[in-house]
Amino acid sequence: MSSLPSLLTERVQSVTGVDPEMRPATKPQFGHFQSNVALRLAKAEGRPPREVAASIVEKLQLDDLCEPLEIAGPGFINFRIKASVLARTAQELLEDERLGIPLTEQPQRVVIDYSAPNVAKQMHVGHLRTTIIGDCFNRVLTAEGDTVIPQNHIGDWGTQFGMLIEQILEEGIDASSLTLAEADELYKRAAAHFKSDDDFATRARARVSTFQGGDEESLRIWKQLVDISKPGFNEAYERLNVLLADDDLAGESTYNDDLPVLVKELEESGVAVVDDGALCVFVDGFEAPLIVRKRDGGYGYATTDLAAIRRRVRELDANRIIYVTDARQAGHFAQVFAAARKAGYLPDSVQAQHIGYGMVLGDDNKPLKSRDGSAFKLSDLLDLAEQNATPEIALAAIKYADLSSGLQKDYVFDPERMTQTTGDTGPYLQYAHARCAQILRTADAQGLAVGPITVLDEPAEQQLALLLSRFGEVVDEVAEALTPHKLCTYLYELASAYASFYEQCPVLKSEGEVRASRLGLCALTRKVLAKGLDLLGIEAPERM
Repeated sequence: MSSLPSLLTERVQSVTGVDPEMRPATKPQFGHFQSNVALRLAKAEGRPPREVAASIVEKLQLDDLCEPLEIAGPGFINFRIKASVLARTAQELLEDERLGIPLTEQPQRVVIDYSAPNVAKQMHVGHLRTTIIGDCFNRVLTAEGDTVIPQNHIGDWGTQFGMLIEQILEEGIDASSLTLAEADELYKRAAAHFKSDDDFATRARARVSTFQGGDEESLRIWKQLVDISKPGFNEAYERLNVLLADDDLAGESTYNDDLPVLVKELEESGVAVVDDGALCVFVDGFEAPLIVRKRDGGYGYATTDLAAIRRRVRELDANRIIYVTDARQAGHFAQVFAAARKAGYLPDSVQAQHIGYGMVLGDDNKPLKSRDGSAFKLSDLLDLAEQNATPEIALAAIKYADLSSGLQKDYVFDPERMTQTTGDTGPYLQYAHARCAQILRTADAQGLAVGPITVLDEPAEQQLALLLSRFGEVVDEVAEALTPHKLCTYLYELASAYASFYEQCPVLKSEGEVRASRLGLCALTRKVLAKGLDLLGIEAPERM
């Protein structure tokens, strides 16, 4: 279902040959939309703008959508959608289970790589944005009919486990009895021990080879660390209201057996060559090569990332792969993608995207850290927000603050501002939904009819209906461009338009067809707000 602005744009462009760049009218007396297309064409045609505007208006066939068009000022064209068209469109949306969200014509299999905490360590502020953003992409793309395959690329392999296992053996700890918080403290002790004791450091490095070589005792302890970490991760995901589950885990360890096979393929094909003792892939446009096997025979993140792409294309049949990580990793992923294409692991038919995000800052405009200078724990961050609001409202505040600005921008974590129910905040959207629900509960208690939407004579009613008609188009844009801030902006504009409607158009005190139509608008606004919030991973409360 095309939105009314899109339909207007298509009609005008078919006559003018250029994008009319429709803009909302600045005042109600100018209609609903204005276009300066005549002014832009006048110079090229060597005619007065008003004359060009008149010729465009004469050719346009918009009787089914608009009131008679008006030419204003130096040559602006004003468009006013017919009230009957607005009402019919709103009623169609009210009856549409999908609320205008289009189903993609060519559904894709989309792998989204996000969250990625480390085993034996508590999740911290660095995992907040990747988890929230990735979950939003999951929800939006699923809503459009894509098959989304979340991949939680947890850190469950590598050199840190040599250090951890050696510390556990030295302390005589039963790793299976640890909580995730206790494992986190163990990690800190092991790291300090590694730095201060050369003998321990030597044993820890040797333990890595023993562990990765298949030593039973080392693997048993490693598995215990993984097993105690999962409940901690899941507790955080439940608290964050995200869709990740154990089935989505695809840690670094799962690619371990693939790495020597991949390296052999790269070397035998000539894609990778030995340079200064290391096996490297040289990619045009990058100063340094991508190292896929170190001089000592070990593998790094780049090797695992190539193996992940190889598997996601070959075994998961991905058409689109999205990585949600810190913006500072953009260069790394650009080189990995280029190397994967050179190796044939990433065909041109498969889209690979790195979506980077900015930092979460404290009130000093510096990266948010705890008092001891370490990364702020995710649980402490949520606790801080909940000092100002209920968990449901606090989470809405955090998610909306995270998603509502451009993803690559840093933002300040300000719980007091974020949890306010006024202004551009998540709780304000929740409040708008609760207000809709309250009116509908009262109407139900009084036995009043909700809809059909047939009468929209007031400007505030019409503006609300226009905004509602755009919902599917906005969701489609977010799915295509991965820009959740545009959905946030839309929902804020919708909540604001509903507030104006609520103030200017009495609902329960009106009568007959007018009251039924206004209740229908309330019902539709409630549905769109609820769905929009759900796509952001935010709950829509019935009461506040």
